[in-house]
Amino acid sequence: MEKKYIHSVVRITNNQLIHDGDLLLTRSAEDGSWPVEIYRELKLQYPKFFKMDNLCKVGFLAAELAMKNVGVSSDTEKPDFSVLLLNSVSSLDNDLSYQQTIADETNYFPSPAVFVYTLANIVTGEIAIRHKIKGETSFYIQEKFSPATLSDVAELGFMPHKGIREMLIGWVDFLEDKCDVLLFRISVNPENSISEWTDEEVSRWY
Repeated sequence: MEKKYIHSVVRITNNQLIHDGDLLLTRSAEDGSWPVEIYRELKLQYPKFFKMDNLCKVGFLAAELAMKNVGVSSDTEKPDFSVLLLNSVSSLDNDLSYQQTIADETNYFPSPAVFVYTLANIVTGEIAIRHKIKGETSFYIQEKFSPATLSDVAELGFMPHKGIREMLIGWVDFLEDKCDVLLFRISVNPENSISEWTDEEVSRWY
């Protein structure tokens, strides 16, 4: 089993944004959009962001930070890179929004733009498109956060015959303004890493 190493860690909770252990932002108002507040703080220029649902937004934002200093631009194709994510509620936050558009027969207004995000794996797709990631992209549903499960998923993602050398992997959960994100960029290269990838180290960051 080849060792793996953590190169970047992003943690987003209901009111904090943390990158590699540094607190970057504290939420300023509970009645505002936390993902939009983070987007503006990071001074990003990606108009498609505002069409995303909240799950996609927080996954996208975490990936933006995790991919900083990756060594190649977001426009460079990355065939040896994967995106593997997990959460406990799938796309339920957006599903509830979509349900509201079809619940009342007298006020029936289903939106294709909302319907698109009733699949959790749209998150991995949005990240892969943004960063030209060409390896495997998958989204798994797990009852609760588990470092052991993350390790198992990482092992599958790094299977030698797939040629994957690096990945974004982690927990991306969002439901009714409750945000719980922990995203890692890990690789088989120890150079410039933060630490070795272990269950204990994953637990420490969570």
